Formats: sequence, C-alpha cells, structure tokens
Amino acid sequence: MIGQNANKSSRKRAEFVVIGLGRFGTSLARTLVQNGHTVLGVDSDMNLVQRHSHEITQTIQLDSTDEQALKEIDITSFDTVVVAIGTHFEASLLTTVALKSLGVKHVLCKATNERQRDILLKVGADKVVLPEFEAGERLATMIIAPSVVSQMTLCPNVGISELVVPDSLVGRSLEEADLQARYGLSVVAIQRGTNVQTNLKRGIVFRQGDMLVVIGPTDAVHRLSSHV
Repeated sequence: MIGQNANKSSRKRAEFVVIGLGRFGTSLARTLVQNGHTVLGVDSDMNLVQRHSHEITQTIQLDSTDEQALKEIDITSFDTVVVAIGTHFEASLLTTVALKSLGVKHVLCKATNERQRDILLKVGADKVVLPEFEAGERLATMIIAPSVVSQMTLCPNVGISELVVPDSLVGRSLEEADLQARYGLSVVAIQRGTNVQTNLKRGIVFRQGDMLVVIGPTDAVHRLSSHV
C-alpha cells in the first residue's frame, strides 16, 4: 500500500518500521522480510517508496520529522523503529527525537561517524550503528535473533553462526538436543569461558553461558535462538 496513511489492520501486522529507503534501509528491510517478518518502509521520497513497494511488506511516503504524521500511522504500535536516513543528519536527529517523544520503545539509528552516533545516543536512541562496521543484513539478524553474536554467510541461507546457548538446551546433552535432525545445524565448537572445545563428544552437556558455533541454514539459527 502506498499513500499518506497506512491501513490500520496492516499496521498491526507489521513488526518493524524502517525509516529511510536508501541502500542501507532497503537492505535491512529486505532481509527482515526474507526472514518472514513484516516491515513498514517509510521515506519522504515517493520515488523510493514506489521503487521498493514490491519487496517490502508495506511502504508509505511521509515526513518522519513531523510528529503529527507519525501519530497518524500509529507509530507507537511498533516496538522497533529503525532510522536509516542517509546523508541528512538533521532529519535523522529530528526523527529520533520525535519517535522517543511519542514513546516508541526501541529506536535504532544509522550514523555516518562517531560524532553523529554520540549525539543520537544523547537524544534517546537505544542503539546506533555505523554502516562501515555493521551492514543492514547484520542488523536484521540482531533484531530477529539478539542471542546470535555473529554470522558469516557461506552461500544463500547457509552460514557459520555463533550464538548464546538457548535456555531450552541448558542441561541437555549434544546427543539429546540432536540439532542436526531438528534444525539441520551442526555444532562445530563450544566456547565455555576462555576454553574452546572442538572435538565434541555426543555426551557433552550444554551449560548456561555456553557459546555455540554452528553451521547450517541461517533461518534455522534464528528459530533455535528464539527458544530462550
């Protein structure tokens, strides 16, 4: 749907809002959608709104620095809003202030340098990323599966991931968990404190705080990490 106002029932389905549909914002939104999440994409440029309407769940054109416009799309019904505005830092700053003023729970922002990051944090941003260090795809993973510490893609939807052991596995052995059968994931290493174990025996029992290194489908990693 494209227009000044989003349909209310559609709004309630969306899980994330991405404001700013430049390269970073669309990369983030696309990755979230590919992982089964619904996303409302927002930009002041109607050309960008139309260009990306086929790959994002819903798109809308509005001025995100306008608190009234944000109220009209019921922005506070979303738990997470990502401010991915590109080169216009003033717009990014004003948008962040407006979102926090309205009561949005989690506001994540993009910055182009450390100075911008510090300012955005001071005005209330909950997290700020520098795209030189964190691509949109990685931020999507952080949002979907916050217990996933790092992820390296080997080929489409397959990668090596490092994640905190889910609570559901604590006290169970590698054999009992049988992650290969349940998720298609192979555990290649366990880090326990400063000790890294790679020659794993089937009887090893997962402990609270263990870090797992697994190989397999990235969507399976997200499912596993959600079982906390």
